[in-house]
Amino acid sequence: MSQDIVLAFSGGLDTSFCVPYLKEQGWAVHSVFADTGGVSGEERAYIEARAHALGVASHVTVDGGSALWEHFVKPFVWAGEGYQSRYPLLVSDRYLIVDAALQRAAELGTRTLAHGCTGMGNDQVRFDLAVKASGDYQIVAPIREIQKEHTQTRAYEQQYLNERGFEVRAKQQAYTINENLLGVTLSGGEIDRWQVPGDGARGWCKPRAEWPSEPLRVTLGFEHGEAKSLNGERTGGPALLAKLNALFAAYGVGRGLYTGDTTIGLKGRIVYEAPGLVALLVAHRALEEAVLSKLQNRFKPEVARKWVEAVYEGFFHDPLKADLEAYLASSQRCVNGEVTLETAGGTVDAVAIASPHILNAKGATYAQSADWGVAEAEGFIKLYGMSSTLWAEVNRP
Repeated sequence: MSQDIVLAFSGGLDTSFCVPYLKEQGWAVHSVFADTGGVSGEERAYIEARAHALGVASHVTVDGGSALWEHFVKPFVWAGEGYQSRYPLLVSDRYLIVDAALQRAAELGTRTLAHGCTGMGNDQVRFDLAVKASGDYQIVAPIREIQKEHTQTRAYEQQYLNERGFEVRAKQQAYTINENLLGVTLSGGEIDRWQVPGDGARGWCKPRAEWPSEPLRVTLGFEHGEAKSLNGERTGGPALLAKLNALFAAYGVGRGLYTGDTTIGLKGRIVYEAPGLVALLVAHRALEEAVLSKLQNRFKPEVARKWVEAVYEGFFHDPLKADLEAYLASSQRCVNGEVTLETAGGTVDAVAIASPHILNAKGATYAQSADWGVAEAEGFIKLYGMSSTLWAEVNRP
């Protein structure tokens, strides 16, 4: 009798390969697709049909949008920093995928899980550490296993599937594609070769020639740093982000070509598209700049970078991450108000801010008017710069 194994399944090349590979090793494969948003109903149906066509013992689809918003989007926007100041951590749904796989394993009474991560990338670290933090499980990683014998892994996977009568989508032959509520990442092909991304290396964001002629303007409402409304209409987080994705993708916002230092030390080059998340980050930062104190605005990026690095490198369940989130949550207690965003294409700007917490001085406006006198200004400058002035006087040749 076959042993049960739970496979985190996306329908892509790697996880498609895993199904017949595991079956031929004697496993009864139970696939789980954690729908963390970003895919259409048609794509969701394709993934389920693909799993059954490959011969899984069972398949379940889990709605992970709400968990992704609560456990990643909220603290990420609070942090306000990308990895290495750029990459918006679009792969962070991996931790929620692990949660869904663990839940399915509990239902089946098995403690064996499989994933389709390669032995060269970051995802294997995220999956494995998240599983290890949850208990004593056996982890099977077919792609890592075949890489011991095959250097051209993707070509081998395609051949393996074709020989067993399973077709591979044309786009999946060229690129590794990850898509969720947060955005789209593409790697492989000419991207890995440090060349100009081809026309096929595009997800949601429209090219410049297709941008609308009229600018887009939207207003986001925040409560304690969390986006709660879009153009005055209150909506749940996942639905709000999905709307922002559609609106700003039409203007090409949030697309980037990024090279980063991976957890295992290699350079990783990807195309990413995160139109809604980038819009959220721009709006949230503009509001924070207006309502946080100078010391908060100076210190908070240090906490944010530590949080981002922990999430990027697989330490989603490390206690430090929870400690950092406690500070981030505290910093948001006055981040309330509305921010108006505008784009004509490519980039997005915060053009208006309304909040009862803006740190306005009643009698003074920067570079315009002040409720103090010349003597007070000169005295402040003298004392504030005393150390530097003294150094210059003592050491003047």
